[in-house]
Amino acid sequence: MDNWKLFKKITRFGTIPVMLIPVVLGTVGAYVWEGSFHPFLFVITIIGAVAAHLFSNMVNDLWDFRNGTDTEAKNTPGMISTNSGFLSGGLMSESLFASLTWGLLAVAVACGLFLSISSGWETLWFVAAGALIAYFYVAPPLRFGYRGKGYSEFAIFVAFGIMPVLGSYFVQTGEFSLKPVLLSVPVGLLTTLLLFNHHFLHWRADKQAGKRTLVVVWGERRALVFSQILLLISYVSLIVCVMFGVLPVYGLLALLTAVAPVHVYRGLQPQNASPAYLPLMGASQQASVRCGAIMALALLIQGFI
Repeated sequence: MDNWKLFKKITRFGTIPVMLIPVVLGTVGAYVWEGSFHPFLFVITIIGAVAAHLFSNMVNDLWDFRNGTDTEAKNTPGMISTNSGFLSGGLMSESLFASLTWGLLAVAVACGLFLSISSGWETLWFVAAGALIAYFYVAPPLRFGYRGKGYSEFAIFVAFGIMPVLGSYFVQTGEFSLKPVLLSVPVGLLTTLLLFNHHFLHWRADKQAGKRTLVVVWGERRALVFSQILLLISYVSLIVCVMFGVLPVYGLLALLTAVAPVHVYRGLQPQNASPAYLPLMGASQQASVRCGAIMALALLIQGFI
């Protein structure tokens, strides 16, 4: 395996669209609403956001390994592990894995510092908040991702919705506004749904390891109902964006991205084997990325018209 393929596997590089779409969305909003677009700052924002997201993936793997949840998932029959497998499989030393993890954070912080000089020191709020959320999601003493009280879901909504959309908007304009906050809600909720649904793959192993996700706390049946409600709320928020003029009316085409997850839900039972949730994971990621992409395209068309 060459170094690039190795890097992509270690960092779970394939997940970056859920971070790229909100950054693009905030940047497009700045261009359409304020006529402000700085290509170089956009590139630095993308690099910083990607590095921060990959750091989040790796630091979660690192602490899930240290806390024993990845090992429990690997050793529990029928459970599907969602980590890279390099630590739990003994394919890489913990020290090297940690070095790569902190290296990605250094890249993200460096980009944030540069953007703070260019756009305003308030950019550092996003850098600091993102780093703290990513680290303490599974790291002691907070480990709020293990507490099962909805803290992790709220953190995901902020980190993959409000922060990247509003942050990228601020980088381009040097100002804050309510519009990008409203714009962030549909993609933020859909990405929260994606992260919520991935717990179904290994919730029994999480329970054995003491990781109290909402799926563990509520049980599979109730959590599946909540998952469907969260999907509904996500698309209702899209309609609200159109009603308040944040998106043009043809932004409602993004409602079509709900078809895939709805189809998967119809095929699920109140209780399912872990592999049955893999299609839901795929449909959830597609909905998040495609909905955000259609929203951005609709804004661009509005700007050109």
